[in-house]
Amino acid sequence: MIGRWLWPLSLTVPVKLIVAVLLLLASQYHSWSRLSSGSVFAPEFPRAVVIAFNWAFGAILLLAILQMLLDLGTLATMLVRRGAVVPDAVRYATAGLAAVLAAIGIANAIRVPAVKDVEITIRDLPPQFDGYRVLQLTDLHISRLFPANWARAVVTRANASGADVIVVTGDFIDGSVAMRQADVAPLHDLRAPDGVYAIPGNHEYFFDYAAWMRHVQGLGIRMLPNAHTLLQRGDARLVLAGVTDLSAPAVGQAGPDLSAALAGVPAGVPILLLDHQPKAARQSAARGVALQLSGHTHGGMILGFDRIFALANGGFVSGRYDVDGMTLYVSNGTGLWPGFALRLGRWAEMTRITLRSKRA
Repeated sequence: MIGRWLWPLSLTVPVKLIVAVLLLLASQYHSWSRLSSGSVFAPEFPRAVVIAFNWAFGAILLLAILQMLLDLGTLATMLVRRGAVVPDAVRYATAGLAAVLAAIGIANAIRVPAVKDVEITIRDLPPQFDGYRVLQLTDLHISRLFPANWARAVVTRANASGADVIVVTGDFIDGSVAMRQADVAPLHDLRAPDGVYAIPGNHEYFFDYAAWMRHVQGLGIRMLPNAHTLLQRGDARLVLAGVTDLSAPAVGQAGPDLSAALAGVPAGVPILLLDHQPKAARQSAARGVALQLSGHTHGGMILGFDRIFALANGGFVSGRYDVDGMTLYVSNGTGLWPGFALRLGRWAEMTRITLRSKRA
């Protein structure tokens, strides 16, 4: 960045040094986050500062990508004619574009998302459950960037969605219980006729997992760590199961165990599975799961980046997939990790899933 974009500009050396220092300071956002809280995952600065850091860090990343494209274009031009020089105006325009895109990206990231409607047909779904509505929240990442006011707005919109049940597929927070206690308090007001259920995501394990599980359950949210419950409509039943996260064993906690989650499940009853990460979808399909709801990927955040995220998530990154006869839905997420919060072409969502019957 400094060598390829800044130094070729026709600025005085002192000005270049000042800009270089500012770029270096912004590029170390995650180091400053660690200093602020002891964790790279919880920047404990005022919200305006977190927004500014995300904008600057995002602009640097986007400028680096644009500069690489500019270099490739320059190289191609040099193959045609010698002495190709990139004018300062082009470099300034490139930086301006990166800054504007980063500003749009952070604005998209921090807004309260709209409710996105999805219909999913499930084989042998009892007719009593035809039209049943599941509202999926995921990747809230409640933090200094997504504080109590944001959480309260999400809860208000969720409660107004008319869902029969609300599920949260992990990554509630970034920070300890002491840091986030006031910010997560609005979740206590989540309401749905059949209740609110959840599983942990990987970020819960980055802090005091046991303390968070106690606190979340104290908010009236029923956790399903390698467990299930039965949802009922008259004599018709639907299994809602959940598993823990793949990161759990690294901190001495029980990893995802689908066999334990499905132990005692009645035969012939459709299974809805909550699994924070989508990469094990094929194993879920092999166990007879009808619908898996996941998050974790944030939809790739930036259109085009989703291909990179797909590589680390079994090819699943955003939206609906048919996996060996099972439907997998991967939400883009309701919030974002405050360490890199930009959305360009991959919008946040609160997903209202309407179940439809498909008889054999």
